[in-house]
Amino acid sequence: AIFVPSGTFGNQLSLFTHCERGNEVILDDSCHIVQHEAGASSIIAGVQLRTIKCESGYMEPDEIESKVRQVKDQHFPVTGLICMENAHSSGRVVTPEHMEKIYNVANKFGIPVHLDGARLFNAAISLEKNVREITKNCDSVMFCLSKGLGAPVGSILAGSAAFIQRAAYKRKIMGGGMRQVGVLAAPGLVALTRMVDRLSIDHENARTLADMIKDIPGITVKSNNLDINMIFFETDRDIEDASFVEYFKGRNILVYPPEDGVFRFVTNYGIDTGDLPLIARTLEQFMNTQA
Repeated sequence: AIFVPSGTFGNQLSLFTHCERGNEVILDDSCHIVQHEAGASSIIAGVQLRTIKCESGYMEPDEIESKVRQVKDQHFPVTGLICMENAHSSGRVVTPEHMEKIYNVANKFGIPVHLDGARLFNAAISLEKNVREITKNCDSVMFCLSKGLGAPVGSILAGSAAFIQRAAYKRKIMGGGMRQVGVLAAPGLVALTRMVDRLSIDHENARTLADMIKDIPGITVKSNNLDINMIFFETDRDIEDASFVEYFKGRNILVYPPEDGVFRFVTNYGIDTGDLPLIARTLEQFMNTQA
């Protein structure tokens, strides 16, 4: 395994290491690599993305198989990688059994699988599985030290010794071969040794907060997306993004603006159970200003 500055860096380094330029990567159309990594795959790895419509992380193995392209016809790219995400950006987790089905499809064609495990440990806690049960169904995995685990910076990319040897070389090309990494890795060790077991608190707080806000007039909570520490909700009001963020900031609560009309609250180690009524009350008060 090697340390990288961010989750995006780790995912893109994996594509850069697994693939040849001009390869095609199969992944779901709502995943982080597609939606939130600035099109880096076309710039760094020089690959194109072939997406499968999916909102929950459960890509259909048969559909993946139908997208694989191996015939070296001059008109077609070759499938170089399949990517999964767990926990998924939707707040859902994917069972190891389903991941294994996808991994079997990949093995059938000799295609490697990368797992974007930014919130891997959240997924493991939610599934009540050891992390190894999830990662056995992939050839490389990136996980963030700086999300649920609470470190100030950094992610890890892990894989076989041969893969990591190649990745370390390409990490240098990308500017991530930092000689100062020790001071960043130290809190990462704290995150791995002290922060994993408490993730269930964040999950419970997310479910509690979702229950607190679900009956606020104008709010619709996505109740099927509560597997980890994220609450997604929509509103029937025409809300100005900046006013939403500033209203909460004025009450010492930091939130992101909505994306495509969907709001997201993320519970974390800095939020106690006792903070939840204030958050719910603030949302209700804000909604009253929008009536």
